[in-house]
Amino acid sequence: MKRIILLAAALLAGASVFAQSAYNFQKRSLFEALPIHSNDIVFLGNSITDGCEWAELFNNRHIKNRGISADRSGWLLDRLDPIVNGHPKKLFLLIGTNDLAAGITPEEVEANVEKLLDRFQAESPWTKIYVQSIFPVNGEDTEAKHKKHWDKGAEIVETNRLLEALCVDRKNVTYVDVYSVLVDDRGLLDRRYTNDGLHLLAPGYLAWKTVIEKYVK
Repeated sequence: MKRIILLAAALLAGASVFAQSAYNFQKRSLFEALPIHSNDIVFLGNSITDGCEWAELFNNRHIKNRGISADRSGWLLDRLDPIVNGHPKKLFLLIGTNDLAAGITPEEVEANVEKLLDRFQAESPWTKIYVQSIFPVNGEDTEAKHKKHWDKGAEIVETNRLLEALCVDRKNVTYVDVYSVLVDDRGLLDRRYTNDGLHLLAPGYLAWKTVIEKYVK
């Protein structure tokens, strides 16, 4: 019986990986066909970015969503061409939580973000970049499929520290602390903002909006 359960779990995990890979390929294909323009504002990241209707949230048709569910910082570097080549007006980056869940270190996340910044500063230096902090997570009474994220609170804080230092001390890029607005007094993602401990409900996106609205406008 135990072997059957383990096999079923392995099959489910394999199916999940396949579905994520297929979705990633589909979204990349679409984003390569949809042009970015010099007056656009691009939101780039993983499922947390992917899950929002940004143009509607800000009532701005020039905002383009380039989030892909399950994306990581290293994978993101491989899909920058259509964005960099479009020379967008602004770029809002949120990446790293899936890296940490996969065992990638805060230092590796920082290094990948630095590569992204280097490329934009070399090829599209007029793009104004905003690096957003990784959000807190909450493993209490949440779905098992996100369990790899739950124990990464300390790594999230450390990665945010590294990203802030990278932006402020070395790259002259705006670092935006969204973490502090979403975290509760225990260091967890506030339950008002999530139903699975990782992704945001509408109140979470609205709280996020209050932090970045001045930069979007």
